This record gives sequence, structure tokens and C-alpha cells, in this order.
Amino acid sequence: MNASRRDWFRWAGLGALAPLALATRAAAAGNAAAPRPAARVHTPNGWTLPHRVVGGVKEFHLVAEEIEHEFAPGCRARCWGYNGTTPGPTIEAVEGDRVRIYVTNRLPEHTSVHWHGILLPSGMDGVGGLSQPHIQPGETYAYEFTLRQHGTHMYHPHADEMVQMAMGMMGMFVIHPKAGEEPAVDRDYAVLLHNFALHPGTYRPDPSVLQDFDLWTMNSKVFPAIAPLVARSGERVRIRVANLSMWNHPIHMHGPKFVVTGGDGGRWPQAQWRSEVTEIVGVGQIRDLEFIAVPGDWAFHCHMSHHTMNAMGHEIPNTIGVDQTGVEAQIRKLLPGYMAMGRGGMAEHQEHTDSGHMTGPENTLPMMMGKGPFGNLEMGGMFTVIKVRDDLAAGDFADPGWYPNPKGTVAAKVSADPNYGTPHRRGPPPGAPAKLKASPVDHSRMKHG
Repeated sequence: MNASRRDWFRWAGLGALAPLALATRAAAAGNAAAPRPAARVHTPNGWTLPHRVVGGVKEFHLVAEEIEHEFAPGCRARCWGYNGTTPGPTIEAVEGDRVRIYVTNRLPEHTSVHWHGILLPSGMDGVGGLSQPHIQPGETYAYEFTLRQHGTHMYHPHADEMVQMAMGMMGMFVIHPKAGEEPAVDRDYAVLLHNFALHPGTYRPDPSVLQDFDLWTMNSKVFPAIAPLVARSGERVRIRVANLSMWNHPIHMHGPKFVVTGGDGGRWPQAQWRSEVTEIVGVGQIRDLEFIAVPGDWAFHCHMSHHTMNAMGHEIPNTIGVDQTGVEAQIRKLLPGYMAMGRGGMAEHQEHTDSGHMTGPENTLPMMMGKGPFGNLEMGGMFTVIKVRDDLAAGDFADPGWYPNPKGTVAAKVSADPNYGTPHRRGPPPGAPAKLKASPVDHSRMKHG
């Protein structure tokens, strides 16, 4: 047995008999070796909650409390979470374990914890007022049950749920299969999707905003603060994607196709696996995505475009094609520092904010952020990068930098002439007068105030 398997059994708390038990089971089945144990889960920008074993029971301790959280450099807020973070730490255990989870309430109101998708006695289900008394401020409750399943699960309050979840109270609960997995996973990631309504210039999330947005997050971070998901070429990678935001997310991965292999109910039989490049993860739902890593830098994001941006005014009039000549000076009388932009699109937004020409409200991130090896990425929110390298060491989760594309494999400019080539097209020829003119600005509307 190699060192990694010895470490697995030591971590799982199965004792010295576990290797013998698996070896005996494999021999009885006529196999050369037992299934390889599951990889430990890595939570980007997060962490795994340590435990101790007391009388054969794995004990964990969660503390619900107010915290200060950074969504990205330049944007912090007073949130609620567990053990100092949002999301709270990932809980990992093994099918068959007996677990005891202490929950201490340091919030200004009562709370409870629901173990989302986990089979347990009704009185341990964590619905305040229905299955248990509320955990009052200063109190500690104990939840204890035996894990009778494996799979990807979550935990969150079921008391003043709208407020407490909107403030950041949530976490992942992963139960590994007792007998290992085939095919085995080399890298195992946990990503929890959420949204925070942090209005410009404010420092606390607004729990009354459920579907509009300011910050759409992965593990309570926005791009480019979301850590990349790294892997070695040829490794089998699993991304456990859970959604506790108030909107559904079509999660899209560039590069290799992934296979949807499971969810709240555990890993599905292989006959139910399906190949996709985009998978909708519904509210309160989990999907496990697995793929074989291919070298490169591959975008991984929600495919709702406004979910990959930060603070953005939805009620500002559309200025694409609008002639704004002379309007800047008038608006600056009401809004110092205003710059007319958007006639040709919003691509210039990041250039202006990066240069300091357009400073937004304090504690508010710009709509577009992040730089790549070829310029501005013009993204924010629910976006990160899967970085696969040939020479990445096993267990190395550090950012390897940008992908060194082999010569001849990068799209390159062949002309700067807009009339280049002889493309087939329909419609009026290039340069023909437009039938619709640019919309003029109604200056009379700028006179009031």
C-alpha cells in the first residue's frame, strides 16, 4: 500500500483494520487491488474543517458569527458565516461514519443548521420550529447522526433563511464512498455558487434583493479573486458545483467536454452519465462534473453574461449608437467626473476604470475586471480559469501562471483592413449609407434639476 492510501485511512479514522478489510474484500472478489480511495476535496479560496475522533465519533464544531469578508481587493463587507469565513469550511467524512457536529450561535438572532440532502433522523434535520428548537444567541447545539450515503451535499440555516443565507451562511458537506471509486478521481474541487446584493458604496449585503445582482460569486469570491482550478495533463478532475444563490446557473467549461456524473444523490451509475459542455445547476441543486485534463487555460463560468460582471446599472438607458456630442458637459454639472461612453459598446469600460478616469463609489468593484496574457479579460463575478499543465506535481494547487501556448497555436492578426478578403455576405455592401441614423440626445431632458 502506498503512502497516499495510508494517509487516507489515517485521515478517515478507520484504524489499522481498514487496509486489511479492503484487501480482503478485493481478494475475495478476485481483483488484484481494491478501488482507489477518493481524493481529498480542495475548496478554492476556502478550507476543510478539521475534526477529532471521540469514542469512535467524528466531532466537528461550527460557529455561526458575523465576519468581515473580502470579495476581491477593493471590496469588503460585514457578512455572516461560519468559523470566520463565507462560505463556511467544507466538512468531509466517509460513508458509514458517525458524526457529531456542534453549532455555536454568535449571531444577534437565533439560527439552526439544515444538512441539505443528507439522510438522517427528522429531529436532526435542522428546520427551526419544525424539527428542533431554535439555537438562541450564545447557545451551542449538537447534531449527531450516521452517514448512510455518499455524495456532494451542503449545509445552511433553516431559520430566518432569506436573511442568513443572503448574508453568506452556507457550506459544503462531502461524504466519500466507503469502498473508494472507479474510475478514481485525481483532483476533487468544491465550488459553491451564491449572490450578494452589495449596493455601491455600502458595506453590508442587502437580504431583500434576491434575483437582481451586484456580486455573483464562486465560494464567495468574484473574478479575478477566484482561485484557478489547476490540474496536471491527463488527470481525472471532478468539480462539485453547488448552488445556493437565488438564480439558476448554466455552468459552461471551455476546452474538453465534461461528463455529468452525479449530484445530491451521489455518483450515478455510469449508464446515467452524460457528456456536456454546459450544465444548468438549479437553485438548491448540486452537479458533479468530471473530465480528463487537457493542457491549456480554459474558462469556467456561468453562461448568463450579466453573471460574469460586477456592479452594473441595469436601469441606465442604452447608449449604443447614441450621439452624445455636447452632453458630457451638461451631465458633469450634476455628476462631476462623468464620462460619455458606450456609443460603440462597453469594451472601453475596463480601460477607463484601470486608468483611473472613472472612479466608482467607495467599496465598489468595477463592472469588468481582470487581465490575461493578451490584455483585459473584461470579466467579473462567476468566472474563473481551469489551468492544466504537463509538469504540475500531484497535490500542487498553486497558480502556475498563464499557459505558454506552443508556437503556431494562437489566433493571430492577418490584416488591419476592414475590407480584407472576399467574404460571402448578405445585405448592403460595406460603406453604403445606413438606413437608420444614430439616436440624438434629447438635451431638454437634461435641463431639470
